[in-house]
Amino acid sequence: MALSLIRTIRRGLGGPVAVLLAAIFATTSALAGEAEIRKALAERLPGLGQVDEVTKLPIAGLYEVRVGVEVYYTDENGNYLIEGQLLDTRTRTNLTEARVAKLTAIDFASLPLKDAIVWKQGDGSRKLVVFADPNCGYCKRFEREARTVKNVTIYTFLYPILGNDSVDKSRNIWCAKDRGKVWADWMVDNTLPPKVMSDCDSSALQRNAALGRKHKVNGTPALVFEDGKRVPGAMKIEDLEKQLLASAKKPG
Repeated sequence: MALSLIRTIRRGLGGPVAVLLAAIFATTSALAGEAEIRKALAERLPGLGQVDEVTKLPIAGLYEVRVGVEVYYTDENGNYLIEGQLLDTRTRTNLTEARVAKLTAIDFASLPLKDAIVWKQGDGSRKLVVFADPNCGYCKRFEREARTVKNVTIYTFLYPILGNDSVDKSRNIWCAKDRGKVWADWMVDNTLPPKVMSDCDSSALQRNAALGRKHKVNGTPALVFEDGKRVPGAMKIEDLEKQLLASAKKPG
């Protein structure tokens, strides 16, 4: 009915007005679809969580549903929910991956680097942030392999999420006189951090925990590159090199 009405208006009022009204009809339809989707999902899938955003995609009948940083797809009535990857076969682009990367990006310049352990290789020109737990096996492997990367500065936020022992180790590392050395000794050489018996300002660990929660860092290692790109989990060194190159801050 809407299409026939638009055709009638186009004949009677001319192109520009008809185009404007067509856009209004399209917007109204999209909003109606969004409301229906929100209502259907809330009633039928209460465990899905609060829907933050519903977006009509340029694909017939398909909508994106965003819950936090999770992305799903549905029809205009919310009758079906698709969890998976949406690929553009023409460009071989993973649209879901690109969307999630945008949602999870972190502004590198906003990170409180004073709360991180810093170590540098070569001229340190390339930057990388790592959220790491001292008892995380993947973190240890990444730390050892990262030592072979040239011209990089790595900022490690101690992020003890694997239990009380991780919290104790993190405190002992942070409170050490040379925390960078103690961190490397433990992660690379498996030398236990010496216990810190005196009082120490370890409030950075609480700030790191809050920072991780804010950005929904749910596992370690979690990597953040200069351009804000975030990668969950360890990377192979060759992939890390490629991403450091792609994410490097361009001069000027």
